[in-house]
Amino acid sequence: MTGIEYADFVDTGYRPTDTDLVCEFVLEPGEGMDMMDAAGRVASESSNGTWAALNVSDRVTELSATAFDVGDGRIAVAYPGALFEGGNMPQVLSCIAGNIMGMKAVESIRLADCEWPEELATSFPGPQFGSRVKTEILDAEGRPATATVPKPKVGLSTEEHAQVGYDAWVGGVDLLKDDENLTDQSFNRFDERVKRSFEMRDRAEDETGDRKDYLVNITAETETMLDRLELVAEQGGGFVMVDVVTCGWSSVQTVREHAEKHGLAIHAHRAMHAAFDRLEHHGVSMRVLAQVARLCGVDHIHTGTAGLGKLENEDTVGINDWLKSDLYGTTDVLPCASGGLHPGIVEPLLDAIGTDVIVQAGGGIHGHPDGTAAGARAFRQAIDAYQAGVPAAEYAEDHAELAAALDKWGTDTPR
Repeated sequence: MTGIEYADFVDTGYRPTDTDLVCEFVLEPGEGMDMMDAAGRVASESSNGTWAALNVSDRVTELSATAFDVGDGRIAVAYPGALFEGGNMPQVLSCIAGNIMGMKAVESIRLADCEWPEELATSFPGPQFGSRVKTEILDAEGRPATATVPKPKVGLSTEEHAQVGYDAWVGGVDLLKDDENLTDQSFNRFDERVKRSFEMRDRAEDETGDRKDYLVNITAETETMLDRLELVAEQGGGFVMVDVVTCGWSSVQTVREHAEKHGLAIHAHRAMHAAFDRLEHHGVSMRVLAQVARLCGVDHIHTGTAGLGKLENEDTVGINDWLKSDLYGTTDVLPCASGGLHPGIVEPLLDAIGTDVIVQAGGGIHGHPDGTAAGARAFRQAIDAYQAGVPAAEYAEDHAELAAALDKWGTDTPR
């Protein structure tokens, strides 16, 4: 038996093993604490320590987390792989982002990054399609896939919603997308919206010769989500959309299992993410949320606009790079840029984040002076100009829809 106290959870000479989950935290110690004190308490509380000194066996201490890198405002903690139940994301997060977020020993703490060991990472399914949706479900090889949310984002009737989708599809957009808070309201019932929108999708495909699809928001109680998923599959859809943060990761894991049975890709909306990641000194970073989403199996996720849209700037490029990185052979995730985009911002956006993405515009399509179809054409023209290496203003000289969009919005970013 050995005694175990907070100091026993700090060892700056420790080197993580291949089976450790390594987490990087940004923290400010609580009153009367220094970084070493706070590091010991974080590692203790997030593994097998407590406030009272204990006498325990060596077998138990081998399961203790170790704060091994303690710097100015940052620490790194290694967690033995045996602490975690494979394939159980709620359990993992209850450890590394649980009670530690509310301890008095820290004034603030932020889970900034994770290094996932192979055994834990591959216990999750990962994405089914990832970037392959661009070619296996859509006709977007070699360019950004495009998406749009009807505007106003809630309030349209079923017929109005489906018509907007049709206009966007024939204008050149690949994907219609529900808003994150449009599900089954009285003015636009889920079942009818799905059926009518896919009828219009099929019509648009016949007219354009291109594959089109619909990101259907199935967000709800888990059993209801599965019923909605079944309806999307019955209607010939290729995608379901889930508000992954508000639904919770266990629901996402369940949807992933059922989506694979029907060959459906999962579009992840990150509504509520800023409650965790907006403050640079507290919460959970979007980088970690994106990592969790990839492990749980989403195929694409919103990651920001590199400061070019209406949302707060964040590390969009770094997050996208991680989603595309090799992770023990796990399928990648296709990033989605959205929020305040329009044709005049396409060039700097794609310069920043590349073209292996989904680019989504709402008001920047439907607010076009000549309506949705013209707005969709303008958006595609801006992308085509970028692909051709031609400045948008020059391309607009013989593309009237793009010219009208640039005249209305210029290159300003909205707030």
